Amino acid sequence: MKKNKKITEKYIIDKYLRNLNNNQNESFDFKNDGAYLKIPKKKQIIVTNDTILESVDFFKNDPPESIANKIITYNLSDISSMGAYPYAYTLSICLPKNTNDIWLKKFTKKLFFLQKKYNFFLIGGDLSISHKIIISSNFFGFVPKGKILTRTGARINDDIWVTGTIGESSIGLKIKQKEIKINNVDKKYFLQKYLFPKHFSIGNKINNIATSAIDISDGFYGDLENLINEKKIGASINSSLIPLSLKTKQLIRNKIINFNYLLSAGDDYELLFTSNSKNSSIITRLAKNNNIKITKVGTIIEEKGLYLDGKKIKIINKSFQHIF
Repeated sequence: MKKNKKITEKYIIDKYLRNLNNNQNESFDFKNDGAYLKIPKKKQIIVTNDTILESVDFFKNDPPESIANKIITYNLSDISSMGAYPYAYTLSICLPKNTNDIWLKKFTKKLFFLQKKYNFFLIGGDLSISHKIIISSNFFGFVPKGKILTRTGARINDDIWVTGTIGESSIGLKIKQKEIKINNVDKKYFLQKYLFPKHFSIGNKINNIATSAIDISDGFYGDLENLINEKKIGASINSSLIPLSLKTKQLIRNKIINFNYLLSAGDDYELLFTSNSKNSSIITRLAKNNNIKITKVGTIIEEKGLYLDGKKIKIINKSFQHIF
């Protein structure tokens, strides 16, 4: 009987991680202590970092493909929200001693798939042992000089736009936690939304027309407030325009899930941005040409605060917080 190969740091790098560097010179083929980035002329570099932890951001028995998808999505949504496109990333992985080849193969296969899809590569990282799975990543992206999107550029009378649909990942989490029960078909749908969240990488396509942007990681309400609080302005939202899937609307009608909860929950990773109203047709055309859903949900107003259907609302549990 063939003895199992001992899983060491060198083994993981040689068998699973080295093929993720796309043979890029900047990585030195993972044979040096560091790497470098080639920054194109007339570009600025965007840097972001996210860390995900077992029992906090994912469950112990979640598929390795889901864990890979989350660390990539969390970072790519940040890159997109600043008007940039991704270029490279580092990966620090802390794994329990009992991690096997099957887990590593599935995890890195998903990484490879996403790298090909969004055109970026692994430039370096670190490996360590831990009692629980911890994954941390630095992402590097590029944006034309002077085109960085921030959270503080919204202006009075700007339209408020959001990509995709809201709340599906949070419903999946509720199902995972066994807090709600629904039929098996819908259950599978929402669990997939929780396990494999998607972002819309259109930041580099709207950096000429958006005045501000943020990814919805901590909840629609909370992240919208992040866009308006710095400048002490307000936002008027039409609840009927909030993009919800038909399955989500059905759960709201059946009082299985609460509408305001969905707008307070996190992990949607949609893009929330503002733009001058004259750009409305451009954004609509952009959505159609890229086969994505982008919905105008409201307007930036002078009155400070958040208004839903004309009434000022107070959000007590406005967003998910990573540190309490």
